[in-house]
Amino acid sequence: MSESAKARSRLFPMGIIVTLMLQSALALMWAGGAAARLASVEARIDEQRLVAERLARLEEQGLATRAAVERIERRLDSPGRTP
Repeated sequence: MSESAKARSRLFPMGIIVTLMLQSALALMWAGGAAARLASVEARIDEQRLVAERLARLEEQGLATRAAVERIERRLDSPGRTP
């Protein structure tokens, strides 16, 4: 076997190793980016959950206020009431 054939036979496995290492590094970088995006989405979901809870409380307070106003109006409109 000639010297150039030996050199090529040594470079071929080295090229595969370098390619696999590069692909592994890129895969890890991609996974890190995906994890960061997922963390961002989870944070937004947590914020929305808090807003939804506040909105539910406000809706209940609005219903309670509406019921109180209706009771007051019924009392004011009742025939036995004297001003």
